[in-house]
Amino acid sequence: MSLGSAHDRRQAAVRAAVGRGIVGDRHPVAGLLDVRGIRAAATALRTAFEEVGAPGTEVLHAFAVKASSLVPVLRLLADEGLGCEVAGPGELALARAAGVPPERTVLDSPAKTEAELREALALGIAVNADNRAELARLDRLVASAPTSSALGVRVNPQIGGGSIGAMSTATATSKFGVALRDEGARSWLVRAYQERPWLTRMHAHVGSQGCPPALMAEGVRVAYELAEEINEVVGRQQVVTMDIGGGLPVNFASDVVEPSYRDYARLLAATVPGLFDGRYGLVTEFGRSLLAKSGCVLARVEYTKSAGGRRIAVTHAGAQVATRTVFAPASWPLRVLAFDGAGRPLPDGDPVRQDVAGPCCFAGDLVAVDRPLPPLESGDHVALLDTGAYYFSNHFAYNSLPRPGVYGYVPAEDESDGIRFATVRTPQTLDELVAESGAAHAADLGALR
Repeated sequence: MSLGSAHDRRQAAVRAAVGRGIVGDRHPVAGLLDVRGIRAAATALRTAFEEVGAPGTEVLHAFAVKASSLVPVLRLLADEGLGCEVAGPGELALARAAGVPPERTVLDSPAKTEAELREALALGIAVNADNRAELARLDRLVASAPTSSALGVRVNPQIGGGSIGAMSTATATSKFGVALRDEGARSWLVRAYQERPWLTRMHAHVGSQGCPPALMAEGVRVAYELAEEINEVVGRQQVVTMDIGGGLPVNFASDVVEPSYRDYARLLAATVPGLFDGRYGLVTEFGRSLLAKSGCVLARVEYTKSAGGRRIAVTHAGAQVATRTVFAPASWPLRVLAFDGAGRPLPDGDPVRQDVAGPCCFAGDLVAVDRPLPPLESGDHVALLDTGAYYFSNHFAYNSLPRPGVYGYVPAEDESDGIRFATVRTPQTLDELVAESGAAHAADLGALR
Protein backbone atom coordinates (compact mmCIF):
# COMPACT_ATOMS: atom_id res chain seq x y z
CA MET A 1 0.00 0.00 0.00
CA SER A 2 1.26 3.47 -0.88
CA LEU A 3 1.21 5.73 2.17
CA GLY A 4 1.27 9.02 0.29
CA SER A 5 -2.25 10.07 1.30
CA ALA A 6 -3.48 10.93 4.77
CA HIS A 7 -6.20 8.28 4.38
CA ASP A 8 -3.69 5.52 3.62
CA ARG A 9 -1.37 6.58 6.43
CA ARG A 10 -4.27 6.51 8.87
CA GLN A 11 -5.38 3.05 7.76
CA ALA A 12 -1.86 1.70 8.15
CA ALA A 13 -1.46 3.39 11.56
CA VAL A 14 -4.68 1.86 12.87
CA ARG A 15 -3.60 -1.61 11.77
CA ALA A 16 -0.15 -1.13 13.30
CA ALA A 17 -1.53 0.26 16.56
CA VAL A 18 -3.74 -2.78 17.00
CA GLY A 19 -1.03 -5.19 15.89
CA ARG A 20 1.50 -3.81 18.37
CA GLY A 21 -0.93 -3.57 21.28
CA ILE A 22 -0.94 0.20 21.46
CA VAL A 23 -4.69 -0.33 21.55
CA GLY A 24 -5.73 -3.59 23.17
CA ASP A 25 -7.06 -5.13 26.36
CA ARG A 26 -4.68 -3.22 28.61
CA HIS A 27 -5.08 0.14 26.85
CA PRO A 28 -8.38 0.06 24.94
CA VAL A 29 -8.23 3.64 23.63
CA ALA A 30 -5.47 5.86 22.25
CA GLY A 31 -4.92 9.01 20.23
CA LEU A 32 -3.01 8.80 16.95
CA LEU A 33 -1.36 11.79 15.22
CA ASP A 34 -0.18 11.90 11.61
CA VAL A 35 3.13 13.77 11.87
CA ARG A 36 3.44 14.18 8.11
CA GLY A 37 -0.03 15.73 8.02
CA ILE A 38 0.85 18.19 10.80
CA ARG A 39 4.01 19.27 9.00
CA ALA A 40 2.04 19.75 5.78
CA ALA A 41 -0.55 21.93 7.56
CA ALA A 42 2.18 24.14 9.06
CA THR A 43 3.79 24.52 5.64
CA ALA A 44 0.45 25.41 4.06
CA LEU A 45 -0.12 28.11 6.69
CA ARG A 46 3.28 29.71 6.24
CA THR A 47 3.07 29.59 2.46
CA ALA A 48 -0.44 31.06 2.32
CA PHE A 49 0.58 34.24 4.14
CA GLU A 50 3.89 34.52 2.30
CA GLU A 51 1.97 34.53 -1.00
CA VAL A 52 -0.17 37.55 -0.09
CA GLY A 53 2.25 39.56 2.05
CA ALA A 54 4.82 42.11 0.95
CA PRO A 55 8.36 40.71 0.85
CA GLY A 56 10.00 40.92 4.26
CA THR A 57 6.74 41.15 6.21
CA GLU A 58 7.32 39.79 9.70
CA VAL A 59 4.75 37.09 10.47
CA LEU A 60 4.50 35.02 13.65
CA HIS A 61 2.14 32.07 13.46
CA ALA A 62 1.48 31.42 17.16
CA PHE A 63 -0.23 28.05 17.66
CA ALA A 64 -3.15 28.20 20.12
CA VAL A 65 -1.85 25.84 22.82
CA LYS A 66 -5.34 25.10 24.12
CA ALA A 67 -5.95 23.11 20.93
CA SER A 68 -3.26 20.58 21.85
CA SER A 69 -1.68 20.96 25.27
CA LEU A 70 1.02 18.36 24.55
CA VAL A 71 4.67 19.36 24.77
CA PRO A 72 5.91 17.13 21.89
CA VAL A 73 3.27 18.63 19.59
CA LEU A 74 4.34 22.16 20.53
CA ARG A 75 7.97 21.20 19.91
CA LEU A 76 7.10 19.74 16.50
CA LEU A 77 5.27 22.92 15.52
CA ALA A 78 8.16 25.04 16.79
CA ASP A 79 10.48 23.03 14.57
CA GLU A 80 8.12 23.97 11.71
CA GLY A 81 8.55 27.66 12.48
CA LEU A 82 5.51 28.29 14.69
CA GLY A 83 5.33 30.00 18.06
CA CYS A 84 2.73 29.64 20.81
CA GLU A 85 -0.34 31.56 21.93
CA VAL A 86 -0.95 30.78 25.60
CA ALA A 87 -3.95 31.49 27.81
CA GLY A 88 -2.58 30.97 31.30
CA PRO A 89 0.41 29.86 33.37
CA GLY A 90 -0.05 26.17 32.56
CA GLU A 91 0.05 26.72 28.81
CA LEU A 92 3.00 29.06 29.20
CA ALA A 93 4.85 26.37 31.15
CA LEU A 94 4.12 23.87 28.35
CA ALA A 95 5.40 26.27 25.70
CA ARG A 96 8.58 26.88 27.66
CA ALA A 97 9.06 23.13 28.16
CA ALA A 98 8.77 22.73 24.39
CA GLY A 99 11.59 25.25 23.91
CA VAL A 100 9.46 28.00 22.39
CA PRO A 101 11.35 31.28 22.97
CA PRO A 102 9.62 34.19 24.73
CA GLU A 103 9.74 36.39 21.64
CA ARG A 104 7.63 33.81 19.79
CA THR A 105 5.05 33.53 22.58
CA VAL A 106 1.86 35.55 23.05
CA LEU A 107 -0.18 35.66 26.28
CA ASP A 108 -3.94 36.06 25.86
CA SER A 109 -6.44 35.48 28.64
CA PRO A 110 -9.41 37.39 30.07
CA ALA A 111 -8.28 36.71 33.65
CA LYS A 112 -4.53 37.28 33.90
CA THR A 113 -3.32 37.64 37.47
CA GLU A 114 -0.70 40.18 38.44
CA ALA A 115 1.76 37.34 38.99
CA GLU A 116 1.15 36.06 35.45
CA LEU A 117 1.66 39.51 34.01
CA ARG A 118 4.86 40.04 36.00
CA GLU A 119 6.25 36.75 34.71
CA ALA A 120 5.35 37.54 31.10
CA LEU A 121 6.89 41.02 31.28
CA ALA A 122 10.03 39.70 32.92
CA LEU A 123 10.44 37.05 30.21
CA GLY A 124 9.68 39.38 27.31
CA ILE A 125 6.48 37.60 26.25
CA ALA A 126 3.95 39.58 24.22
CA VAL A 127 0.78 40.47 26.14
CA ASN A 128 -2.62 41.58 24.85
CA ALA A 129 -4.56 43.39 27.57
CA ASP A 130 -8.16 42.21 27.66
CA ASN A 131 -9.85 45.14 29.41
CA ARG A 132 -9.45 48.56 30.98
CA ALA A 133 -8.60 47.25 34.43
CA GLU A 134 -5.88 45.02 33.03
CA LEU A 135 -4.42 47.92 31.10
CA ALA A 136 -4.29 49.95 34.33
CA ARG A 137 -2.48 47.03 35.94
CA LEU A 138 0.00 47.01 33.07
CA ASP A 139 0.55 50.74 33.61
CA ARG A 140 1.85 50.04 37.11
CA LEU A 141 3.95 47.05 36.09
CA VAL A 142 5.55 48.74 33.09
CA ALA A 143 6.38 51.78 35.22
CA SER A 144 7.99 49.61 37.90
CA ALA A 145 10.30 47.57 35.67
CA PRO A 146 11.50 47.78 32.07
CA THR A 147 10.33 45.06 29.69
CA SER A 148 11.00 43.92 26.15
CA SER A 149 7.46 42.56 25.82
CA ALA A 150 5.35 43.72 22.89
CA LEU A 151 2.10 45.05 24.37
CA GLY A 152 -1.32 45.60 22.88
CA VAL A 153 -5.05 45.61 23.57
CA ARG A 154 -7.62 43.06 22.51
CA VAL A 155 -10.67 44.64 20.93
CA ASN A 156 -14.06 43.06 20.36
CA PRO A 157 -15.31 44.34 17.00
CA GLN A 158 -18.87 43.30 17.97
CA ILE A 159 -19.77 42.17 14.45
CA GLY A 160 -21.85 39.15 15.47
CA GLY A 161 -21.46 35.42 15.88
CA GLY A 162 -21.40 32.24 13.87
CA SER A 163 -23.50 29.11 14.10
CA ILE A 164 -21.95 27.98 17.42
CA GLY A 165 -22.49 30.62 20.07
CA ALA A 166 -19.89 29.21 22.45
CA MET A 167 -17.21 29.58 19.76
CA SER A 168 -18.17 33.15 18.78
CA THR A 169 -16.07 35.84 20.46
CA ALA A 170 -17.18 38.99 18.62
CA THR A 171 -20.81 39.17 19.75
CA ALA A 172 -22.26 42.26 21.38
CA THR A 173 -21.85 40.81 24.87
CA SER A 174 -18.72 38.65 24.48
CA LYS A 175 -16.58 38.36 27.59
CA PHE A 176 -13.43 38.98 25.55
CA GLY A 177 -11.73 42.29 24.80
CA VAL A 178 -12.78 45.93 24.85
CA ALA A 179 -16.23 46.18 23.26
CA LEU A 180 -15.46 48.55 20.42
CA ARG A 181 -19.02 49.68 19.64
CA ASP A 182 -20.02 50.37 23.22
CA GLU A 183 -20.58 54.07 23.91
CA GLY A 184 -17.28 55.91 24.27
CA ALA A 185 -15.14 52.80 23.78
CA ARG A 186 -13.52 53.78 20.49
CA SER A 187 -12.48 57.24 21.68
CA TRP A 188 -11.19 55.72 24.94
CA LEU A 189 -9.06 53.25 22.98
CA VAL A 190 -7.57 55.99 20.82
CA ARG A 191 -6.67 58.00 23.95
CA ALA A 192 -5.29 54.88 25.63
CA TYR A 193 -2.81 54.43 22.80
CA GLN A 194 -2.00 58.14 22.66
CA GLU A 195 -1.11 58.10 26.35
CA ARG A 196 0.94 54.89 26.14
CA PRO A 197 3.63 54.90 23.45
CA TRP A 198 4.51 51.34 24.50
CA LEU A 199 1.19 50.02 23.16
CA THR A 200 2.32 48.82 19.72
CA ARG A 201 -0.05 45.96 18.94
CA MET A 202 -3.73 45.58 18.15
CA HIS A 203 -5.47 42.25 18.72
CA ALA A 204 -8.86 40.97 17.55
CA HIS A 205 -10.40 37.50 17.37
CA VAL A 206 -13.88 36.77 16.03
CA GLY A 207 -14.27 33.08 16.88
CA SER A 208 -13.54 29.63 15.56
CA GLN A 209 -15.71 26.67 14.58
CA GLY A 210 -19.01 27.83 13.12
CA CYS A 211 -17.67 31.27 12.19
CA PRO A 212 -17.49 31.78 8.41
CA PRO A 213 -14.20 33.15 7.06
CA ALA A 214 -15.96 36.26 5.74
CA LEU A 215 -17.04 37.14 9.30
CA MET A 216 -13.49 36.61 10.54
CA ALA A 217 -12.08 38.81 7.79
CA GLU A 218 -14.59 41.53 8.66
CA GLY A 219 -13.39 41.48 12.26
CA VAL A 220 -9.81 41.92 11.08
CA ARG A 221 -10.91 44.83 8.89
CA VAL A 222 -12.55 46.60 11.83
CA ALA A 223 -9.44 46.19 13.99
CA TYR A 224 -7.18 47.34 11.15
CA GLU A 225 -9.22 50.50 10.65
CA LEU A 226 -8.91 51.26 14.36
CA ALA A 227 -5.13 50.81 14.16
CA GLU A 228 -5.01 53.16 11.18
CA GLU A 229 -7.04 55.74 13.08
CA ILE A 230 -4.73 55.51 16.11
CA ASN A 231 -1.63 55.91 13.96
CA GLU A 232 -3.12 58.92 12.22
CA VAL A 233 -4.09 60.59 15.50
CA VAL A 234 -0.67 60.08 17.12
CA GLY A 235 1.07 61.17 13.92
CA ARG A 236 3.31 58.12 13.53
CA GLN A 237 3.07 54.36 13.12
CA GLN A 238 2.68 53.44 16.78
CA VAL A 239 0.69 50.27 16.12
CA VAL A 240 3.21 48.21 14.19
CA THR A 241 1.77 44.70 14.60
CA MET A 242 -1.72 43.33 14.01
CA ASP A 243 -2.61 40.17 15.91
CA ILE A 244 -5.49 38.83 13.82
CA GLY A 245 -6.31 35.74 15.90
CA GLY A 246 -7.10 32.42 14.31
CA GLY A 247 -10.02 30.04 14.53
CA LEU A 248 -10.33 28.90 10.92
CA PRO A 249 -13.24 26.39 10.92
CA VAL A 250 -12.62 22.74 10.11
CA ASN A 251 -14.62 20.58 7.73
CA PHE A 252 -15.68 17.57 9.82
CA ALA A 253 -17.70 15.99 7.01
CA SER A 254 -14.88 14.58 4.86
CA ASP A 255 -11.12 14.43 4.41
CA VAL A 256 -11.21 17.59 2.28
CA VAL A 257 -9.44 20.55 3.89
CA GLU A 258 -11.78 23.49 3.45
CA PRO A 259 -11.52 26.35 3.84
CA SER A 260 -7.79 26.26 3.22
CA TYR A 261 -5.24 28.69 4.59
CA ARG A 262 -4.69 29.92 1.05
CA ASP A 263 -8.42 30.62 0.71
CA TYR A 264 -8.43 32.59 3.94
CA ALA A 265 -5.22 34.53 3.28
CA ARG A 266 -6.53 35.61 -0.12
CA LEU A 267 -9.84 36.61 1.41
CA LEU A 268 -7.99 38.72 3.98
CA ALA A 269 -5.89 40.35 1.27
CA ALA A 270 -9.03 41.25 -0.67
CA THR A 271 -10.90 42.50 2.41
CA VAL A 272 -8.02 44.34 4.12
CA PRO A 273 -5.37 45.00 1.46
CA GLY A 274 -3.49 47.49 3.65
CA LEU A 275 -2.76 44.72 6.12
CA PHE A 276 -0.32 43.15 3.68
CA ASP A 277 1.46 46.18 2.22
CA GLY A 278 4.46 45.78 4.52
CA ARG A 279 3.64 48.43 7.11
CA TYR A 280 2.40 45.95 9.72
CA GLY A 281 3.85 42.83 11.21
CA LEU A 282 1.32 40.03 11.65
CA VAL A 283 0.51 37.49 14.32
CA THR A 284 -1.93 34.62 13.80
CA GLU A 285 -3.31 32.24 16.42
CA PHE A 286 -4.59 29.18 14.59
CA GLY A 287 -5.19 25.98 16.56
CA ARG A 288 -7.82 23.44 15.56
CA SER A 289 -7.26 23.87 11.83
CA LEU A 290 -3.59 22.93 12.14
CA LEU A 291 -4.16 19.59 13.86
CA ALA A 292 -7.73 18.32 13.60
CA LYS A 293 -7.36 16.49 10.29
CA SER A 294 -4.16 14.78 11.43
CA GLY A 295 -5.61 13.00 14.45
CA CYS A 296 -7.95 10.16 15.27
CA VAL A 297 -9.10 8.45 18.44
CA LEU A 298 -8.87 4.68 18.15
CA ALA A 299 -10.91 2.57 20.56
CA ARG A 300 -11.83 -1.05 21.03
CA VAL A 301 -15.44 -2.23 20.94
CA GLU A 302 -15.93 -4.01 24.25
CA TYR A 303 -19.51 -5.23 23.82
CA THR A 304 -22.41 -5.00 21.41
CA LYS A 305 -26.05 -5.20 22.41
CA SER A 306 -29.55 -4.21 21.36
CA ALA A 307 -32.09 -2.02 23.15
CA GLY A 308 -35.52 -1.16 21.80
CA GLY A 309 -34.53 -2.53 18.44
CA ARG A 310 -31.44 -0.27 18.29
CA ARG A 311 -28.04 -1.89 17.95
CA ILE A 312 -25.42 -0.41 20.31
CA ALA A 313 -21.63 -0.75 20.20
CA VAL A 314 -20.12 0.00 23.60
CA THR A 315 -16.59 1.33 23.09
CA HIS A 316 -13.87 2.94 25.19
CA ALA A 317 -14.11 6.34 23.46
CA GLY A 318 -16.76 8.57 24.99
CA ALA A 319 -17.10 11.82 26.86
CA GLN A 320 -13.64 11.53 28.40
CA VAL A 321 -12.01 12.07 24.97
CA ALA A 322 -14.89 13.42 22.85
CA THR A 323 -16.43 15.79 25.36
CA ARG A 324 -17.81 18.35 22.93
CA THR A 325 -19.28 15.72 20.63
CA VAL A 326 -21.07 13.97 23.48
CA PHE A 327 -22.51 17.12 25.04
CA ALA A 328 -23.14 19.12 21.85
CA PRO A 329 -23.48 16.55 19.05
CA ALA A 330 -25.23 18.89 16.63
CA SER A 331 -22.31 21.31 16.70
CA TRP A 332 -19.50 18.75 16.88
CA PRO A 333 -20.44 15.65 14.85
CA LEU A 334 -17.64 13.20 14.16
CA ARG A 335 -17.10 10.69 11.40
CA VAL A 336 -16.65 7.13 12.62
CA LEU A 337 -14.74 4.39 10.80
CA ALA A 338 -15.11 0.69 11.64
CA PHE A 339 -12.21 -1.77 11.83
CA ASP A 340 -12.03 -5.43 12.74
CA GLY A 341 -10.08 -7.07 15.56
CA ALA A 342 -6.85 -6.86 13.58
CA GLY A 343 -7.31 -3.21 12.68
CA ARG A 344 -8.44 -3.85 9.11
CA PRO A 345 -11.32 -1.80 7.65
CA LEU A 346 -14.67 -3.60 7.92
CA PRO A 347 -16.57 -3.96 4.63
CA ASP A 348 -19.10 -1.15 4.34
CA GLY A 349 -21.34 -2.72 1.73
CA ASP A 350 -24.15 -3.67 4.11
CA PRO A 351 -24.28 -1.03 6.88
CA VAL A 352 -26.48 -1.30 9.95
CA ARG A 353 -27.85 1.69 11.84
CA GLN A 354 -26.38 1.66 15.34
CA ASP A 355 -25.28 3.82 18.24
CA VAL A 356 -21.61 4.13 19.12
CA ALA A 357 -21.46 4.55 22.90
CA GLY A 358 -18.64 5.41 25.25
CA PRO A 359 -17.70 3.93 28.63
CA CYS A 360 -18.93 6.76 30.85
CA CYS A 361 -21.71 6.05 33.31
CA PHE A 362 -24.45 8.31 31.96
CA ALA A 363 -27.01 7.67 29.24
CA GLY A 364 -25.90 10.50 26.96
CA ASP A 365 -22.37 9.17 26.50
CA LEU A 366 -22.78 8.60 22.76
CA VAL A 367 -20.40 9.68 20.01
CA ALA A 368 -22.78 8.64 17.21
CA VAL A 369 -26.52 7.95 17.23
CA ASP A 370 -28.39 5.81 14.70
CA ARG A 371 -25.35 5.91 12.43
CA PRO A 372 -25.14 3.52 9.46
CA LEU A 373 -21.93 1.52 9.96
CA PRO A 374 -20.68 -1.99 9.24
CA PRO A 375 -22.08 -4.30 11.95
CA LEU A 376 -19.72 -3.92 14.90
CA GLU A 377 -18.90 -6.83 17.17
CA SER A 378 -16.97 -7.27 20.40
CA GLY A 379 -13.26 -6.98 19.68
CA ASP A 380 -13.67 -4.70 16.68
CA HIS A 381 -12.42 -1.11 16.71
CA VAL A 382 -13.75 2.34 15.90
CA ALA A 383 -11.80 5.41 14.86
CA LEU A 384 -13.16 8.89 15.54
CA LEU A 385 -11.78 11.11 12.81
CA ASP A 386 -10.61 14.74 12.77
CA THR A 387 -9.84 14.63 16.48
CA GLY A 388 -6.23 15.82 16.42
CA ALA A 389 -7.16 19.05 18.21
CA TYR A 390 -8.93 19.40 21.57
CA TYR A 391 -10.10 15.78 21.83
CA PHE A 392 -7.52 13.46 23.40
CA SER A 393 -5.29 16.37 24.50
CA ASN A 394 -7.98 17.89 26.79
CA HIS A 395 -9.17 14.93 28.80
CA PHE A 396 -12.43 15.00 30.76
CA ALA A 397 -11.83 12.87 33.85
CA TYR A 398 -15.36 11.47 34.19
CA ASN A 399 -15.56 8.20 36.18
CA SER A 400 -11.82 8.64 36.86
CA LEU A 401 -11.06 7.13 33.49
CA PRO A 402 -7.31 7.40 32.91
CA ARG A 403 -5.94 9.64 30.20
CA PRO A 404 -5.16 7.60 27.09
CA GLY A 405 -1.78 7.37 25.45
CA VAL A 406 -1.09 9.53 22.42
CA TYR A 407 1.25 8.47 19.61
CA GLY A 408 2.59 10.17 16.53
CA TYR A 409 3.22 8.14 13.39
CA VAL A 410 5.03 8.35 10.05
CA PRO A 411 5.43 5.88 7.18
CA ALA A 412 8.55 3.72 7.55
CA GLU A 413 9.72 1.25 4.94
CA ASP A 414 12.00 -0.49 7.44
CA GLU A 415 9.05 -1.47 9.67
CA SER A 416 7.19 -4.66 8.86
CA ASP A 417 3.82 -2.92 9.14
CA GLY A 418 5.02 0.25 7.38
CA ILE A 419 4.63 2.60 10.35
CA ARG A 420 6.97 4.10 12.92
CA PHE A 421 5.45 5.41 16.16
CA ALA A 422 6.73 7.95 18.68
CA THR A 423 5.14 8.40 22.09
CA VAL A 424 3.58 11.81 22.65
CA ARG A 425 2.04 11.00 26.03
CA THR A 426 2.19 7.70 27.89
CA PRO A 427 -1.11 6.25 29.10
CA GLN A 428 -1.92 7.42 32.61
CA THR A 429 -1.41 4.67 35.16
CA LEU A 430 -3.88 3.96 37.92
CA ASP A 431 -1.21 4.83 40.49
CA GLU A 432 -0.77 8.23 38.83
CA LEU A 433 -4.53 8.74 38.76
CA VAL A 434 -4.85 7.90 42.46
CA ALA A 435 -1.96 10.20 43.38
CA GLU A 436 -3.46 13.02 41.35
CA SER A 437 -6.73 12.53 43.22
CA GLY A 438 -5.24 13.38 46.61
CA ALA A 439 -4.07 9.99 47.91
CA ALA A 440 -1.25 11.63 49.87
CA HIS A 441 -3.89 13.52 51.88
CA ALA A 442 -6.30 10.61 52.37
CA ALA A 443 -6.45 10.99 56.17
CA ASP A 444 -6.33 14.77 56.36
CA LEU A 445 -10.07 15.45 56.29
CA GLY A 446 -10.71 12.92 59.04
CA ALA A 447 -8.16 14.68 61.22
CA LEU A 448 -10.22 17.84 61.22
CA ARG A 449 -12.46 18.18 64.30
